[in-house]
Amino acid sequence: MEENNTQTTNYEIMSRFFVELRNRVQLSLQAASVLLLLLSSPFILRAQEYDLLLKGGRVIDAGNNIDAQMDVAIKAGKIAKIIKGIPESSAKKVVNVSGLIVAPGLINIHTHVFAGSKPGFADGPGSQLPDAFGPRSGITTVVDAGTTGWRTFPEFKAKVVDNSLTRVLAWINIFETGFSAGSAFEPDMNTLDVQKTLETIKQYPDLIVGTRVGHYKGKSWIPFERASETAKLAGKPLFVECHMPEYSLKDQLDHMRPGDIITHSFENVSERMPLVDEQGKVRPFVLEAQKRGVLFDVGHGGVGFWFNQAIPAFQQGLWPNSFGTDEHSFSMNSGMKNILNVMSKFLNIGMSLPDVIARGSWNAAKSIKREDLGNLSEGSVADIAVLNVLTGKFGFVDSGGNRIEGDKKLEAELTIRGGRIIWDLNGLSANKYNQ
Repeated sequence: MEENNTQTTNYEIMSRFFVELRNRVQLSLQAASVLLLLLSSPFILRAQEYDLLLKGGRVIDAGNNIDAQMDVAIKAGKIAKIIKGIPESSAKKVVNVSGLIVAPGLINIHTHVFAGSKPGFADGPGSQLPDAFGPRSGITTVVDAGTTGWRTFPEFKAKVVDNSLTRVLAWINIFETGFSAGSAFEPDMNTLDVQKTLETIKQYPDLIVGTRVGHYKGKSWIPFERASETAKLAGKPLFVECHMPEYSLKDQLDHMRPGDIITHSFENVSERMPLVDEQGKVRPFVLEAQKRGVLFDVGHGGVGFWFNQAIPAFQQGLWPNSFGTDEHSFSMNSGMKNILNVMSKFLNIGMSLPDVIARGSWNAAKSIKREDLGNLSEGSVADIAVLNVLTGKFGFVDSGGNRIEGDKKLEAELTIRGGRIIWDLNGLSANKYNQ
């Protein structure tokens, strides 16, 4: 009798063991099925896959023909994903940008940023350090407009390029020491050197976007021709800063190739014929240059932008390709103010918001042959401007002290450079303070 009880007990123990084993196997199979379903779903991402998520903004990206409400995910300094409905749980940090514009980081192709203590612009106070104005204006890339030449570029690189959050590129001056006070208007013709300038471009191909000529009051075409020759040999554009009173506007445009850029396009000063004539018509040779592929940059500066040029030119189809500001320590406190003020002027004279954004980003990138910039393609560097379009009553001033009123104004809420937030106007990315 005792033996039968022992057998029964052993039987019960083994039964319970097999039941438990079966239950665990079933549970494991169910868990595996659920896990497989989660991993295969296109809408469910692994926790904190991204470093930063911009949620709910209107993405305007001319390089990819996007104008829609989408989410932008960033990982390791790159654009990782742009789609609707990216879960907030997938990112380490989420910034709600609903009601705002998410655009590629703005590119200012006309600046003077070799700031220092010497007189003038080259290593002087006339220039302005790029981080002093770039981030707060949505700018992630600036191009210095010939403040340096082949002899001074290495110093500029060491002092400014290598020490700036803002990406700094350059037009290299055909004169060896660049653009400095006094001598800038009558440079030594012996300092023109195509070979040395070309060697410098080849040494820094990712930093130097082309050659520059300007601020020259002599009659010889040698500086212009050598700057153009160097640009052609380097496969890069020529940037013409048209303060050359002995050269007519027509002659300058006739000497330019497709893809070359003329700046101060809407200037009205005595030293150069304006592109709009006394009857308010764009001169035919200007329109012919546009058709040939010459590009027109704003180059606002202190004296380089007049409504009596810009408005009729815009109405007749001569639109700027880019919004170079001629940013320096003097123009920042005049009618120019910053690139967003310039863009807002065109927004208020009739240019659509997508067209304004395109000229501040993608068009500018193409003009300097840096199509790796100015777009939000997946895998590209995460340079982003988050902009607010303010509505109200605003005034905009040109270089002649003339004012127009407008009801729209652009403002930079966030600037992101290489995936890092470097400007946050209203603390959108900050932690909420709780008392």
